[in-house]
Amino acid sequence: MYKTLSEREEFLARQIVDIAIRVHKELGPGLLESVYAKCFYFELTQREISFQKEKEVPVIYQTLKIDDGLRLDLLVDNLIIVEFKAHENFHPVWEAQILSYLKLSQKRLGFLLNFHVPLMKDGIKRIIL
Repeated sequence: MYKTLSEREEFLARQIVDIAIRVHKELGPGLLESVYAKCFYFELTQREISFQKEKEVPVIYQTLKIDDGLRLDLLVDNLIIVEFKAHENFHPVWEAQILSYLKLSQKRLGFLLNFHVPLMKDGIKRIIL
């Protein structure tokens, strides 16, 4: 179905954006992050897209391996990291956080989704390592 890994990534990226907009349109801003996450998981399941929620990723520091060093909100199809937020003000450290997560998990693409915005398109940040 997909000739390359990047085609699969792009398909999934479109699905992630579509799901975020759909969930936000139905629920609106102001809810807990966990509510949006559960609805997001539901949508992924409905679309038969594989995912792992609260995926633990080991952190390697020199010769030290920390098994529970990192927990991703969501890993979609073992390719794309999604971090959920529900905060009024965007914080620049969130982008740095996603970049660190991408680097440490050896993934290329991530999304920061902040549902506490009037229009969801303003709460979607695509980040590529």
